[in-house]
Amino acid sequence: MSGSGASVAIGGRLVLDGEVMPGRIEIAGDRIVDVVPDAAAAAGPYLAPGFVDVHVHGWGGHDAMDGPSALDGMARALLRHGVTSFVPTAVAAPFDRLVAFADGVRRWSDHAPADGAAPLGFNLEGPCISVEKKGVQNEAYIQDPVAVLAGLEPLLEGLRIMTVAPERPGALDLIRRLAEAGVSPSLGHSMATAEEAAAGYAAGGRTTTHLFNAMSGVDNHRPGLAVTALADDGAYVELIADGLHVDRALWPIIARSKPRHRLILVTDGITLAGVGEGVFTLGDLQVEVRDGACRLVSDGRLAGSVIALDGAVRNVVESGIGLVDAVRAATRNPLDLLGVTDRGRLAPGGLADLVELDEDLNVIRVMKSGGWLA
Repeated sequence: MSGSGASVAIGGRLVLDGEVMPGRIEIAGDRIVDVVPDAAAAAGPYLAPGFVDVHVHGWGGHDAMDGPSALDGMARALLRHGVTSFVPTAVAAPFDRLVAFADGVRRWSDHAPADGAAPLGFNLEGPCISVEKKGVQNEAYIQDPVAVLAGLEPLLEGLRIMTVAPERPGALDLIRRLAEAGVSPSLGHSMATAEEAAAGYAAGGRTTTHLFNAMSGVDNHRPGLAVTALADDGAYVELIADGLHVDRALWPIIARSKPRHRLILVTDGITLAGVGEGVFTLGDLQVEVRDGACRLVSDGRLAGSVIALDGAVRNVVESGIGLVDAVRAATRNPLDLLGVTDRGRLAPGGLADLVELDEDLNVIRVMKSGGWLA
Protein backbone atom coordinates (compact mmCIF):
# COMPACT_ATOMS: atom_id res chain seq x y z
CA MET A 1 0.00 0.00 0.00
CA SER A 2 1.11 3.57 -0.56
CA GLY A 3 -0.16 6.86 0.80
CA SER A 4 -1.97 5.35 3.82
CA GLY A 5 -2.54 8.02 6.46
CA ALA A 6 -1.85 10.98 4.13
CA SER A 7 -4.33 13.76 3.35
CA VAL A 8 -5.14 13.69 -0.36
CA ALA A 9 -7.66 14.97 -2.90
CA ILE A 10 -8.62 12.80 -5.87
CA GLY A 11 -10.50 14.12 -8.87
CA GLY A 12 -12.61 12.44 -11.51
CA ARG A 13 -16.14 11.46 -12.45
CA LEU A 14 -17.62 10.41 -9.13
CA VAL A 15 -20.16 7.59 -9.23
CA LEU A 16 -22.58 8.70 -6.52
CA ASP A 17 -25.85 7.15 -5.38
CA GLY A 18 -27.98 9.06 -7.86
CA GLU A 19 -25.65 10.52 -10.47
CA VAL A 20 -22.20 10.70 -11.98
CA MET A 21 -20.69 14.04 -10.95
CA PRO A 22 -17.35 15.65 -11.84
CA GLY A 23 -15.72 16.32 -8.52
CA ARG A 24 -13.05 15.75 -5.91
CA ILE A 25 -12.91 13.34 -3.00
CA GLU A 26 -10.95 14.66 -0.05
CA ILE A 27 -9.43 11.97 2.15
CA ALA A 28 -7.69 12.13 5.53
CA GLY A 29 -6.21 8.92 6.87
CA ASP A 30 -8.56 6.08 5.97
CA ARG A 31 -11.73 8.20 5.69
CA ILE A 32 -13.49 10.38 3.16
CA VAL A 33 -13.85 13.84 4.69
CA ASP A 34 -15.56 15.68 1.83
CA VAL A 35 -17.01 15.28 -1.66
CA VAL A 36 -16.86 18.47 -3.72
CA PRO A 37 -18.22 19.25 -7.21
CA ASP A 38 -15.46 20.25 -9.62
CA ALA A 39 -16.20 20.76 -13.31
CA ALA A 40 -12.47 20.63 -14.08
CA ALA A 41 -12.51 16.91 -13.19
CA ALA A 42 -14.97 16.02 -15.97
CA ALA A 43 -12.23 14.49 -18.12
CA GLY A 44 -10.86 12.37 -15.31
CA PRO A 45 -11.38 8.65 -14.63
CA TYR A 46 -14.49 7.26 -13.02
CA LEU A 47 -14.19 6.96 -9.24
CA ALA A 48 -16.49 4.45 -7.55
CA PRO A 49 -16.68 2.86 -4.12
CA GLY A 50 -14.68 -0.34 -3.80
CA PHE A 51 -16.59 -3.38 -5.01
CA VAL A 52 -18.01 -5.96 -2.60
CA ASP A 53 -18.41 -9.66 -3.45
CA VAL A 54 -20.66 -11.45 -0.95
CA HIS A 55 -20.66 -14.81 -2.76
CA VAL A 56 -17.23 -16.02 -3.85
CA HIS A 57 -15.66 -19.44 -3.25
CA GLY A 58 -12.17 -18.86 -4.55
CA TRP A 59 -9.92 -16.90 -6.86
CA GLY A 60 -6.54 -17.14 -8.54
CA GLY A 61 -5.99 -20.78 -7.63
CA HIS A 62 -7.00 -20.25 -4.00
CA ASP A 63 -10.01 -21.89 -2.30
CA ALA A 64 -11.79 -20.18 0.61
CA MET A 65 -12.04 -23.51 2.43
CA ASP A 66 -8.29 -24.23 2.31
CA GLY A 67 -7.14 -22.17 5.27
CA PRO A 68 -5.36 -18.87 5.97
CA SER A 69 -2.75 -18.89 3.22
CA ALA A 70 -5.45 -19.58 0.62
CA LEU A 71 -7.60 -16.78 2.07
CA ASP A 72 -4.57 -14.45 1.87
CA GLY A 73 -4.06 -15.29 -1.79
CA MET A 74 -7.75 -15.00 -2.57
CA ALA A 75 -8.04 -11.59 -0.88
CA ARG A 76 -5.06 -10.20 -2.78
CA ALA A 77 -6.27 -11.54 -6.11
CA LEU A 78 -9.75 -10.07 -5.61
CA LEU A 79 -8.37 -6.63 -4.77
CA ARG A 80 -6.75 -6.41 -8.20
CA HIS A 81 -10.26 -6.52 -9.67
CA GLY A 82 -11.53 -3.64 -7.54
CA VAL A 83 -12.98 -5.81 -4.76
CA THR A 84 -12.12 -4.16 -1.45
CA SER A 85 -14.44 -6.26 0.75
CA PHE A 86 -15.67 -9.84 0.38
CA VAL A 87 -17.43 -12.70 2.10
CA PRO A 88 -15.57 -16.04 1.71
CA THR A 89 -18.10 -18.70 0.80
CA ALA A 90 -18.23 -22.44 1.54
CA VAL A 91 -20.11 -25.16 -0.31
CA ALA A 92 -21.99 -28.06 1.28
CA ALA A 93 -19.54 -30.16 3.31
CA PRO A 94 -19.52 -32.42 6.37
CA PHE A 95 -20.77 -30.41 9.33
CA ASP A 96 -17.46 -30.57 11.17
CA ARG A 97 -15.71 -29.16 8.13
CA LEU A 98 -18.17 -26.26 7.98
CA VAL A 99 -17.46 -25.54 11.64
CA ALA A 100 -13.72 -25.66 10.91
CA PHE A 101 -14.22 -23.29 7.97
CA ALA A 102 -16.14 -20.86 10.20
CA ASP A 103 -13.48 -21.00 12.91
CA GLY A 104 -10.74 -20.57 10.33
CA VAL A 105 -12.28 -17.47 8.75
CA ARG A 106 -12.86 -15.94 12.19
CA ARG A 107 -9.21 -16.42 13.19
CA TRP A 108 -7.87 -15.30 9.83
CA SER A 109 -10.00 -12.15 9.69
CA ASP A 110 -7.99 -10.52 12.49
CA HIS A 111 -4.83 -11.01 10.42
CA ALA A 112 -6.11 -10.52 6.87
CA PRO A 113 -3.50 -8.87 4.61
CA ALA A 114 -3.62 -5.09 4.32
CA ASP A 115 -3.07 -5.39 0.57
CA GLY A 116 -6.08 -7.63 0.08
CA ALA A 117 -9.86 -7.36 0.12
CA ALA A 118 -11.21 -7.08 3.67
CA PRO A 119 -13.33 -9.97 5.01
CA LEU A 120 -16.87 -9.28 6.21
CA GLY A 121 -17.65 -12.65 7.79
CA PHE A 122 -18.48 -15.79 5.83
CA ASN A 123 -21.21 -17.29 3.66
CA LEU A 124 -22.51 -20.89 3.64
CA GLU A 125 -24.03 -21.94 0.30
CA GLY A 126 -25.88 -24.80 1.93
CA PRO A 127 -25.92 -27.43 3.31
CA CYS A 128 -29.74 -27.38 3.62
CA ILE A 129 -30.43 -27.38 -0.10
CA SER A 130 -32.49 -29.49 -2.49
CA VAL A 131 -31.03 -32.69 -3.91
CA GLU A 132 -32.87 -32.02 -7.18
CA LYS A 133 -31.29 -28.56 -7.49
CA LYS A 134 -27.90 -29.24 -5.97
CA GLY A 135 -25.97 -28.05 -9.02
CA VAL A 136 -22.44 -29.44 -8.79
CA GLN A 137 -22.48 -29.60 -4.98
CA ASN A 138 -21.86 -33.03 -3.46
CA GLU A 139 -25.17 -34.71 -2.66
CA ALA A 140 -23.54 -36.69 0.14
CA TYR A 141 -23.09 -33.48 2.13
CA ILE A 142 -26.63 -32.12 1.82
CA GLN A 143 -28.05 -32.05 5.34
CA ASP A 144 -31.37 -32.02 7.18
CA PRO A 145 -32.52 -28.53 8.24
CA VAL A 146 -33.82 -29.90 11.55
CA ALA A 147 -30.42 -31.37 12.41
CA VAL A 148 -28.54 -28.26 11.29
CA LEU A 149 -30.82 -26.05 13.37
CA ALA A 150 -30.13 -28.18 16.42
CA GLY A 151 -26.37 -27.80 15.97
CA LEU A 152 -26.30 -24.26 14.57
CA GLU A 153 -24.63 -22.41 17.44
CA PRO A 154 -20.97 -23.05 16.44
CA LEU A 155 -21.66 -21.51 13.02
CA LEU A 156 -23.43 -18.30 14.02
CA GLU A 157 -20.57 -15.96 14.93
CA GLY A 158 -19.50 -14.25 11.71
CA LEU A 159 -22.10 -16.02 9.56
CA ARG A 160 -23.55 -13.41 7.21
CA ILE A 161 -25.48 -15.39 4.58
CA MET A 162 -26.73 -19.00 4.42
CA THR A 163 -28.54 -20.65 1.52
CA VAL A 164 -31.63 -22.68 2.43
CA ALA A 165 -34.18 -24.45 0.23
CA PRO A 166 -37.42 -23.27 1.90
CA GLU A 167 -39.55 -26.24 0.87
CA ARG A 168 -37.55 -28.75 2.91
CA PRO A 169 -39.03 -29.98 6.20
CA GLY A 170 -37.82 -27.76 9.04
CA ALA A 171 -36.41 -25.13 6.67
CA LEU A 172 -38.74 -22.34 7.78
CA ASP A 173 -37.71 -22.80 11.41
CA LEU A 174 -34.06 -22.64 10.36
CA ILE A 175 -34.71 -19.46 8.34
CA ARG A 176 -36.44 -17.86 11.34
CA ARG A 177 -33.53 -18.71 13.65
CA LEU A 178 -30.95 -17.37 11.21
CA ALA A 179 -32.88 -14.13 10.81
CA GLU A 180 -33.22 -13.76 14.57
CA ALA A 181 -29.44 -14.14 14.86
CA GLY A 182 -28.81 -11.37 12.33
CA VAL A 183 -27.87 -13.70 9.48
CA SER A 184 -29.36 -13.09 6.01
CA PRO A 185 -31.08 -16.31 4.90
CA SER A 186 -30.78 -16.75 1.14
CA LEU A 187 -33.32 -18.86 -0.73
CA GLY A 188 -31.76 -21.03 -3.39
CA HIS A 189 -30.78 -24.47 -4.69
CA SER A 190 -34.48 -25.09 -4.40
CA MET A 191 -37.51 -26.77 -5.98
CA ALA A 192 -39.91 -24.48 -4.11
CA THR A 193 -43.27 -23.55 -5.52
CA ALA A 194 -44.08 -19.84 -5.60
CA GLU A 195 -46.09 -20.31 -2.40
CA GLU A 196 -43.27 -22.17 -0.62
CA ALA A 197 -40.83 -19.46 -1.69
CA ALA A 198 -43.16 -16.75 -0.39
CA ALA A 199 -43.30 -18.58 2.94
CA GLY A 200 -39.49 -18.61 3.00
CA TYR A 201 -39.25 -14.86 2.52
CA ALA A 202 -42.03 -14.29 5.06
CA ALA A 203 -40.10 -16.40 7.60
CA GLY A 204 -37.08 -14.12 7.26
CA GLY A 205 -35.46 -14.90 3.92
CA ARG A 206 -33.74 -11.73 2.71
CA THR A 207 -31.93 -12.63 -0.48
CA THR A 208 -31.77 -15.13 -3.33
CA THR A 209 -28.79 -17.28 -4.30
CA HIS A 210 -27.74 -16.74 -7.96
CA LEU A 211 -31.17 -15.97 -9.41
CA PHE A 212 -32.46 -18.48 -12.00
CA ASN A 213 -29.61 -20.92 -11.35
CA ALA A 214 -30.40 -24.12 -9.44
CA MET A 215 -33.96 -23.11 -8.65
CA SER A 216 -37.54 -23.56 -9.79
CA GLY A 217 -38.24 -20.91 -12.36
CA VAL A 218 -40.79 -19.25 -14.61
CA ASP A 219 -43.67 -21.48 -15.68
CA ASN A 220 -47.14 -20.21 -16.45
CA HIS A 221 -48.77 -23.10 -14.54
CA ARG A 222 -46.06 -23.93 -11.96
CA PRO A 223 -44.22 -20.73 -11.00
CA GLY A 224 -41.33 -21.25 -8.65
CA LEU A 225 -38.75 -19.44 -6.55
CA ALA A 226 -37.46 -17.23 -9.38
CA VAL A 227 -40.93 -15.76 -9.92
CA THR A 228 -41.45 -15.00 -6.24
CA ALA A 229 -37.96 -13.49 -5.94
CA LEU A 230 -38.63 -11.14 -8.85
CA ALA A 231 -42.09 -10.15 -7.62
CA ASP A 232 -41.13 -9.51 -3.97
CA ASP A 233 -39.83 -5.93 -3.76
CA GLY A 234 -38.24 -6.64 -0.39
CA ALA A 235 -36.13 -9.58 -1.55
CA TYR A 236 -32.59 -9.08 -2.78
CA VAL A 237 -31.47 -11.16 -5.77
CA GLU A 238 -27.96 -12.17 -6.76
CA LEU A 239 -27.01 -12.04 -10.44
CA ILE A 240 -23.96 -13.76 -11.94
CA ALA A 241 -23.55 -11.42 -14.90
CA ASP A 242 -21.28 -13.48 -17.14
CA GLY A 243 -23.95 -14.07 -19.81
CA LEU A 244 -23.67 -17.81 -19.23
CA HIS A 245 -25.42 -18.43 -15.93
CA VAL A 246 -28.28 -16.10 -16.91
CA ASP A 247 -28.81 -15.21 -20.56
CA ARG A 248 -28.41 -11.51 -21.26
CA ALA A 249 -31.95 -11.38 -22.66
CA LEU A 250 -33.20 -11.84 -19.08
CA TRP A 251 -31.19 -9.01 -17.56
CA PRO A 252 -33.62 -6.23 -18.55
CA ILE A 253 -36.46 -8.24 -17.03
CA ILE A 254 -34.52 -8.51 -13.78
CA ALA A 255 -33.63 -4.81 -13.81
CA ARG A 256 -37.25 -3.79 -14.46
CA SER A 257 -38.66 -6.20 -11.87
CA LYS A 258 -36.37 -5.42 -8.95
CA PRO A 259 -36.06 -2.06 -7.20
CA ARG A 260 -32.60 -0.62 -7.87
CA HIS A 261 -31.60 -1.22 -4.25
CA ARG A 262 -32.35 -4.96 -4.37
CA LEU A 263 -30.04 -6.19 -7.16
CA ILE A 264 -26.67 -7.62 -6.09
CA LEU A 265 -23.90 -8.54 -8.50
CA VAL A 266 -21.88 -11.56 -7.36
CA THR A 267 -19.28 -13.74 -9.02
CA ASP A 268 -19.84 -17.12 -7.32
CA GLY A 269 -16.18 -17.37 -8.32
CA ILE A 270 -14.35 -20.66 -7.94
CA THR A 271 -10.73 -21.57 -7.33
CA LEU A 272 -10.01 -21.61 -11.06
CA ALA A 273 -11.15 -18.02 -11.60
CA GLY A 274 -8.23 -15.98 -12.84
CA VAL A 275 -5.91 -18.91 -13.59
CA GLY A 276 -6.39 -19.02 -17.37
CA GLU A 277 -7.79 -21.60 -19.75
CA GLY A 278 -7.28 -25.36 -19.77
CA VAL A 279 -8.46 -28.65 -18.30
CA PHE A 280 -8.29 -28.86 -14.51
CA THR A 281 -9.46 -30.94 -11.56
CA LEU A 282 -12.00 -29.23 -9.33
CA GLY A 283 -12.54 -31.39 -6.25
CA ASP A 284 -13.20 -34.79 -7.78
CA LEU A 285 -14.50 -33.32 -11.06
CA GLN A 286 -12.65 -32.77 -14.32
CA VAL A 287 -13.51 -29.38 -15.79
CA GLU A 288 -12.46 -27.24 -18.71
CA VAL A 289 -12.13 -23.45 -18.56
CA ARG A 290 -12.63 -21.96 -22.00
CA ASP A 291 -14.05 -18.68 -23.34
CA GLY A 292 -14.99 -17.41 -19.89
CA ALA A 293 -16.86 -20.59 -18.89
CA CYS A 294 -15.98 -23.45 -16.57
CA ARG A 295 -17.77 -26.65 -17.65
CA LEU A 296 -17.72 -30.29 -16.64
CA VAL A 297 -15.74 -32.30 -19.16
CA SER A 298 -18.23 -35.14 -18.73
CA ASP A 299 -21.39 -33.38 -19.90
CA GLY A 300 -20.66 -29.70 -20.53
CA ARG A 301 -22.66 -28.38 -17.56
CA LEU A 302 -21.47 -25.16 -15.96
CA ALA A 303 -19.33 -25.97 -12.93
CA GLY A 304 -19.00 -22.50 -11.45
CA SER A 305 -18.15 -18.99 -12.46
CA VAL A 306 -14.79 -17.53 -13.45
CA ILE A 307 -15.93 -13.94 -13.95
CA ALA A 308 -14.49 -11.06 -11.90
CA LEU A 309 -16.76 -8.47 -10.31
CA ASP A 310 -15.33 -5.65 -12.41
CA GLY A 311 -16.23 -7.70 -15.48
CA ALA A 312 -19.77 -8.13 -14.17
CA VAL A 313 -20.14 -4.35 -13.80
CA ARG A 314 -18.89 -3.82 -17.36
CA ASN A 315 -21.27 -6.46 -18.68
CA VAL A 316 -24.42 -5.05 -17.14
CA VAL A 317 -23.54 -1.52 -18.26
CA GLU A 318 -23.00 -2.82 -21.80
CA SER A 319 -26.45 -4.43 -21.56
CA GLY A 320 -28.07 -1.03 -20.97
CA ILE A 321 -28.24 -0.85 -17.17
CA GLY A 322 -26.99 2.57 -16.07
CA LEU A 323 -23.55 2.93 -14.52
CA VAL A 324 -24.95 4.32 -11.26
CA ASP A 325 -27.21 1.30 -10.76
CA ALA A 326 -24.53 -1.16 -11.89
CA VAL A 327 -22.03 0.21 -9.39
CA ARG A 328 -24.67 0.28 -6.66
CA ALA A 329 -25.34 -3.44 -7.30
CA ALA A 330 -21.65 -4.16 -6.69
CA THR A 331 -21.18 -1.85 -3.70
CA ARG A 332 -23.94 -0.39 -1.55
CA ASN A 333 -26.57 -3.07 -2.12
CA PRO A 334 -24.51 -6.03 -0.87
CA LEU A 335 -23.37 -3.94 2.08
CA ASP A 336 -26.95 -2.96 2.90
CA LEU A 337 -27.84 -6.65 2.89
CA LEU A 338 -25.11 -7.25 5.47
CA GLY A 339 -25.93 -4.15 7.50
CA VAL A 340 -22.46 -2.67 6.89
CA THR A 341 -22.67 1.14 6.81
CA ASP A 342 -19.06 2.39 7.00
CA ARG A 343 -18.21 1.91 3.30
CA GLY A 344 -19.78 1.44 -0.12
CA ARG A 345 -20.62 5.06 -0.99
CA LEU A 346 -18.70 8.23 -1.75
CA ALA A 347 -19.74 10.31 1.23
CA PRO A 348 -18.06 12.05 4.17
CA GLY A 349 -17.23 9.70 7.02
CA GLY A 350 -17.05 6.60 4.87
CA LEU A 351 -14.05 4.33 4.61
CA ALA A 352 -11.84 5.43 1.72
CA ASP A 353 -12.14 2.23 -0.33
CA LEU A 354 -12.19 3.30 -3.97
CA VAL A 355 -11.75 1.90 -7.44
CA GLU A 356 -10.54 4.07 -10.32
CA LEU A 357 -11.94 3.04 -13.71
CA ASP A 358 -11.10 4.06 -17.27
CA GLU A 359 -13.57 4.99 -20.00
CA ASP A 360 -14.28 1.29 -20.67
CA LEU A 361 -14.68 0.58 -16.93
CA ASN A 362 -11.41 -1.32 -16.65
CA VAL A 363 -9.72 -1.06 -13.25
CA ILE A 364 -6.83 1.42 -13.28
CA ARG A 365 -5.97 1.25 -9.59
CA VAL A 366 -7.58 0.48 -6.25
CA MET A 367 -7.54 2.36 -2.96
CA LYS A 368 -8.10 0.55 0.32
CA SER A 369 -8.43 2.44 3.60
CA GLY A 370 -6.98 5.61 2.07
CA GLY A 371 -3.93 4.07 0.41
CA TRP A 372 -3.47 3.17 -3.24
CA LEU A 373 -2.47 -0.39 -3.96
CA ALA A 374 1.25 -0.26 -4.78
